[in-house]
Amino acid sequence: MRGAVRREPVALVLGLLGLLASVIGVLRTDDLPDLNDGAGLAVVCSFAVTIVVGEWFHLSAPGFRGSAPIAMAAAFGLALTTEIPTGSHVTYGPGFVIAATAVAMALGTAVRVVAGRDTSIVETTGRFVSIVVVALLYRDMALGQQAGNPAAADHLAPWQRAALMLLTCMAALVADTLFTSVLRATSARANLRRTFVEEVRSSFAMSMAVAVTGVLIALAAPPMGIAALPLFLIPLVLTLFAFRRYVSIRATYLQSIRTLSRLTDAAGYTPSGHSERVAALSVRVGRELGLSERELLDLEYAALLHDIGQVALIEPIPGGATVLAAPADQRRIEADTVAIVRETQVFESVARILEHQTTPYRQVRELGEEIPMTSRIVKVVNAYEDLTAGARSTRARDAAVERIYLGLGYEYDPRVVDALLTSIGSGSQAG
Repeated sequence: MRGAVRREPVALVLGLLGLLASVIGVLRTDDLPDLNDGAGLAVVCSFAVTIVVGEWFHLSAPGFRGSAPIAMAAAFGLALTTEIPTGSHVTYGPGFVIAATAVAMALGTAVRVVAGRDTSIVETTGRFVSIVVVALLYRDMALGQQAGNPAAADHLAPWQRAALMLLTCMAALVADTLFTSVLRATSARANLRRTFVEEVRSSFAMSMAVAVTGVLIALAAPPMGIAALPLFLIPLVLTLFAFRRYVSIRATYLQSIRTLSRLTDAAGYTPSGHSERVAALSVRVGRELGLSERELLDLEYAALLHDIGQVALIEPIPGGATVLAAPADQRRIEADTVAIVRETQVFESVARILEHQTTPYRQVRELGEEIPMTSRIVKVVNAYEDLTAGARSTRARDAAVERIYLGLGYEYDPRVVDALLTSIGSGSQAG
């Protein structure tokens, strides 16, 4: 399946402005490498090519923040490397580092777009922001390097220099995460703090590996030169393959779940495509409510499996509409569904969502019971799909919404119902 550039106009504008500003700044200040320094030019070209290639090998998966670890580690290495094996310091300053990285990232992103790969401009621009922070903090503030002049010696012990580099990279990664969190929280009207925490949680391990790799490349560059780049990138390359293997396994899980979810359709317990429709609409509602990617992934799994317990029924419910069944029958189906999901011994988080899919919202208000937002979403969306029976006419939608409104605040969470209305409205317009 061909990818696409996600609609992220703010990030695109900021990224293009950053690219233009950095290039113009370099040209005006003449902050360029010495053209007679073959060793210095070779180092710059090696880093730039690695960044372009690293942007191609982008990592992304449901529930994880997208990243380009090879490109980021190489960019950090370029920003932190101030000395080459000849014993001389490189002449280009922070402005050139920023411009070279921006051009390399832009080329790598353009190649992905042309090839039809899924591309997030927010993530690419966030990576650019982190390089700006590293170049300014380390070269400009810590070393006091001026445009076109070599960096002054820092007179630090090796461990102190390594600690300074690592802290600089960590500050840059925080800036990247904060930047992307602000843009995503603004576009999704979500809580910024929660979005930031989820971004950190989903990217912390990989970000630390990238920061450490960039520091190691910079520390090894003076004695080893260009050889430090491939040598210390090897662990990240191996991690990339391992991650892709993991993504493939998760994709197999999802395919297995989709197959299992069709069991009720094949047995005549639910209308054809019911679970897929509930899953698709649940994810749209979840995005409207600002859920994280990890929560959306669990929500999709739970929505696909929410009716699997009906296979234990002796007599099918008419139309498979559990919303019309007696509360005792709903709870029995829920219990059977949870038992089947727990038998997999894999999707415990999904089982916890399904444990509350029939719990009335009033128990949150009156009894203070903890019901996950994902469970409330499945409850509302399943009721909507049961009441419309898959019909997409305006009359069917209005009738279903009217029935849901009768249970507003008692059976159904008003926030989820509002998000549902927004989602089906935008869905109908898109269609």
